[in-house]
Amino acid sequence: IYPYLEDIPYPAVNWIPCPDPTRFAPAPVQERLSCMARNNSIYVVANIGDKKPCNSSDPGCPSDGRYQYNTDVVFDPEGKLVARYHKYNLFMSETQFNYPKEPEAVTFETPFGKFGIFTCFDILFREPAAVLVSELQVDTVLFPTAWMNVLPFLTAVEFHSAWAMGMGVNLLSANTHNIILSMTGSGIYAPDGARTYYYSMKTKDGHLLVAELDSHPRLSPAFPPAVNWSSYASSVKRFSPNNHDFRGLIFHDCFTFTELTKPEGNFTVCQKDLCCHLSYKMAGKREDEVYVLGAFDGLHVVEGQYYLQICTLLKCKSTDLNTCGQPVQTAQTKFEMFSLSGTFGTNYVFPEVLYSGVQLAPGEFEVLNDGRLINKTRPTKPIVTVTLFGRWYEKD
Repeated sequence: IYPYLEDIPYPAVNWIPCPDPTRFAPAPVQERLSCMARNNSIYVVANIGDKKPCNSSDPGCPSDGRYQYNTDVVFDPEGKLVARYHKYNLFMSETQFNYPKEPEAVTFETPFGKFGIFTCFDILFREPAAVLVSELQVDTVLFPTAWMNVLPFLTAVEFHSAWAMGMGVNLLSANTHNIILSMTGSGIYAPDGARTYYYSMKTKDGHLLVAELDSHPRLSPAFPPAVNWSSYASSVKRFSPNNHDFRGLIFHDCFTFTELTKPEGNFTVCQKDLCCHLSYKMAGKREDEVYVLGAFDGLHVVEGQYYLQICTLLKCKSTDLNTCGQPVQTAQTKFEMFSLSGTFGTNYVFPEVLYSGVQLAPGEFEVLNDGRLINKTRPTKPIVTVTLFGRWYEKD
């Protein structure tokens, strides 16, 4: 990738590459992005590669005499470079890039709010993602990504919309569209749900998304109240005994499951310190579909290490309980109501509702301030999963 890398300066140098492309070094990519922004009076955000020369006085300097960084850049409507971010949480296959010595929390101000930026795998970790929201109080996050979809919890549209809701910020997620690698799903997400999104495994074509957002969502009347995620779940007794619990794997993590044997009911399933409570009513129970309530409280160690607490209502791949947790894209069972909660030890919980065909449910569910994820209206499509995806950063 070396021929495609450019030396990207620190934004404090006050540089507009469009009229002045050679100030630092040849920079055709930055020049083109800068001119796009300047000629159209818009902000332009892009993911490109940065190179930084180093020498033997730096003990960390690679043998080829340079650092290479997975980098996001932002140009303002004048074409000026206003932000540069070096990705901190590299994914396994990114051996072409170096880690920055420290995580960078990059923000910039605009006439429509304060923005933060990070890349792809960063979204699963505290630094810089949670820091930008909790400590630096950004309004909107910019998120270039090459996201491989992993059902049932980590498809792009599902997890990114849940992150925006759990964090209480806008998230602009621009995914590459490469269906051979299961990369699809971009969206414009607000704290109260997806404003627009695109998911297609059928076409090779990408898609432009346009939507309107609150520039300062925390000041909006629609802004969701602060949630005490364990309040309700800690206050109720077990709904059901654990004599029919069984184990199953979801993306290499060993969940504790209990089958939803009736068309409606109340169930509880626990693992370690996490107890998950579900009240539900199906529109009708089908013989050919099985749903379970699942709990996981533990360290995920495959393709990255991160501590999870997850409560999930999930459709199994078949009526064989051994398939519970395997990826499922379609369902036929509709629910009239659901209420899911858990005794979480973390405040970072991301609420997911995924309908059949990997479709979102904007406006059809909400989180109450006592931590219950409930349907707001009668769900319009069959459910693949309803999940509370908790991240306990301190236990990583």
